[in-house]
Amino acid sequence: MDRLDNTVRPYAWGSTTAIAQLLGVEPTGEPQAEMWMGAHPGAPSRTGRGTLAEVIDADPERELGAASVAKFGPRLPFLLKLLAAGAPLSLQVHPDLDQAKAGYADEERRGVPAGAPHRTYKDASHKPELICALTDFDGLCGFRPPLRAAGLLDALGVDSLKPYVDLLHAHPEQAALREVLTAILTADRDEMARTVTEATAACDRLGGDHTPYAAIAHHYPGDPGVIAAMLLNYVRLQPGEALYLGAGVPHAYLNGLGVEIMANSDNVLRCGLTPKHVDVPELLRIVRFEAGDPGVLRPEAAPDGEELYDTPVDEFRLSRYVLPPGGTTRDLTRAAPQILLCTTGSPRAGEHELSPGTSVFVPAGEKAEVSGTGTLFRATVVV
Repeated sequence: MDRLDNTVRPYAWGSTTAIAQLLGVEPTGEPQAEMWMGAHPGAPSRTGRGTLAEVIDADPERELGAASVAKFGPRLPFLLKLLAAGAPLSLQVHPDLDQAKAGYADEERRGVPAGAPHRTYKDASHKPELICALTDFDGLCGFRPPLRAAGLLDALGVDSLKPYVDLLHAHPEQAALREVLTAILTADRDEMARTVTEATAACDRLGGDHTPYAAIAHHYPGDPGVIAAMLLNYVRLQPGEALYLGAGVPHAYLNGLGVEIMANSDNVLRCGLTPKHVDVPELLRIVRFEAGDPGVLRPEAAPDGEELYDTPVDEFRLSRYVLPPGGTTRDLTRAAPQILLCTTGSPRAGEHELSPGTSVFVPAGEKAEVSGTGTLFRATVVV
């Protein structure tokens, strides 16, 4: 197995302390948003044999296994991250596989440059993802029932929001959510900025259920996404709890440190809380206007001490091992590629002594014995 040397991405929304504290190093004073573990071309992990992308390209079947190559092609189909949000990320949604293929083919056919700011589809893959909290972790996930969203907006006492409140009362669920989100995203920007300013002051005054939205508004003053965010469920995850974000589900991460895993794609459609391009017609085509519970996941016991976060996709499979003092050696050998990430303690993986924030890549079929004390996250695929 290969010890990984991983890149930390300094996005502006990143925490200045969380990743440094986990690694046990001094903070740099700059935002540290994500640490990437995998073979994504934007920041592939480095090994003693070259970058992980180069290692896999040299012999895909040896590194990934024949079954993974047959199912996903000669590439690692997932990206594992440490994600540390110090400020809200953009409100966003991801396409399903058919939508991604069609959207990518359309933009390629129209000659939209790959790096253009108005480019929506960067590749032909879907981007389901899972976030597992290492600390208290705040986020938004999926639509609230329309009547609950109406109550939240109505309590602000902002006259310009009353038409949205009426719409949420007057229509069936999916139509109500679609009409209101459309109205928010297509409203006059200056008028919406004034509405958001009034709503922010009301959120500050009311507190309670409005507190998360006040914090969002102070990070993104005047942004229509502040009002759109109030249509969504607010969720606070406890350490060990997770959220699965499937295609079409609007979401945003607000604050906290977690382990994130996703299909290896860059396809994101933004709804707000961002200065970047918002493709409103395409967004409205992709969003699933279905209200409901956000569905907090807790790990399910599996054999040999494994705790599995069960999801409906095959590109990734995330589980956790909590290794107690004096525990026995566990054999994690698997006929598929794996990345093992330590988040607490000092467990051993093969010949590698691990510490929080360190990780190893295990090629398909390679012996993978772990021992010692601590917590290991295991990322692999379903083949």
